[in-house]
Amino acid sequence: MNTISKSLKTDIDFSKVPSPCFLMDMRLLRQNLEIINRVQNEADVKIILALKGFSMFSTFNLIKEYLPGTTASSLHEARLGFEEFGGEVHVYSPAYYEHEWDELTFYCNHISFNSISQYNKFYNQKSNSKVSYGLRINPEYSEVEVDMYNPCIPGSRLGIFKEHLGVTLPEGIEGLHFHNLCESSSYALENTLKSVEEKFGKYLPHIKWINMGGGHLMTRHDYNVEHLIETLKKFKAKYPHLQVYLEPGSAIAWQTGYLVSKVQDVVESRGVEVAILDISIAAHMPDCLEMPYKPAILNASQPIAGKPTYRFGGGTCLAGDFIGDYSFDEKLDVGNIVVFDDMMHYTMVKTTTFNGVNLPNIGLWNEDGSYQHIKSFGYNSFLDKLS
Repeated sequence: MNTISKSLKTDIDFSKVPSPCFLMDMRLLRQNLEIINRVQNEADVKIILALKGFSMFSTFNLIKEYLPGTTASSLHEARLGFEEFGGEVHVYSPAYYEHEWDELTFYCNHISFNSISQYNKFYNQKSNSKVSYGLRINPEYSEVEVDMYNPCIPGSRLGIFKEHLGVTLPEGIEGLHFHNLCESSSYALENTLKSVEEKFGKYLPHIKWINMGGGHLMTRHDYNVEHLIETLKKFKAKYPHLQVYLEPGSAIAWQTGYLVSKVQDVVESRGVEVAILDISIAAHMPDCLEMPYKPAILNASQPIAGKPTYRFGGGTCLAGDFIGDYSFDEKLDVGNIVVFDDMMHYTMVKTTTFNGVNLPNIGLWNEDGSYQHIKSFGYNSFLDKLS
């Protein structure tokens, strides 16, 4: 993940943006979509938006100019994809629920089961003939170093191991789905495909589609897009009958937007200057804690001796609600704007109202250079999740 950047450049006038605010730069989003569309076209695959990583539906009109659909991890995400995006709706979940099944199948085109027992439970309850069913497989290979994001660790609950499948796939299974990457390279996918072919290759001639999951960070500056395209082409040359899907979340919104905040107070704490912001890492940036990573700030650096240096803290009562230490060229005052970079993917979808803090506003910086306010939150957002 990103650490603190050098002086990040943007022409956005942040004084026009309310604080706090998740701000999407639509120009940067389009740049990412152009890269992703190139992969689709040159490799002859379909790339769909993983809503678990980015579900800012106010941007869907732009995204669906490029992508044919969405992929969901729950009933609510499937409904969001169906109603707000349209096109294909895929879903995978470790477990489905009987009281949601009929509604879920109404929204979806593709459903992947996590286990044979889930297949046995739900396949014969088909209530929508348009659904194509698949199985999530576990390739038992991953280059992800953080166990929380590695679905191939021993004891994983995600995906079916090869020994749990028979000589042929169960009746009605038309596809296979694997997901073992996380902000990974094209070379990690290439190595994964070797494991998939070794363990599950005998099934590939007998299915219609294969979903290669997410984690393909093809919009990162150092990602080898050409190698990804060639890897996909080679795979498709072996299995020309297969429709190939990729479902990145981070790649769509990678480095496309910001979390805008303001300094509320500056206090001295035993030699440390602490700047308290109107955001919280615990409530508004939880992905920074889970991954974990220290987010970049515009015009800030790692702490440098002799420069004005601040430890940023949030507005909750959690003692550890600290974002980290940063240095600036000039001292900060109450009311100064502090802009965190690359806050569109995952962090935004994980926000909470812990401590009763308000959720950040949501806005767009349009391609014509104007600010568009999308949404504000208030007491009802806090109340609605409580009893």
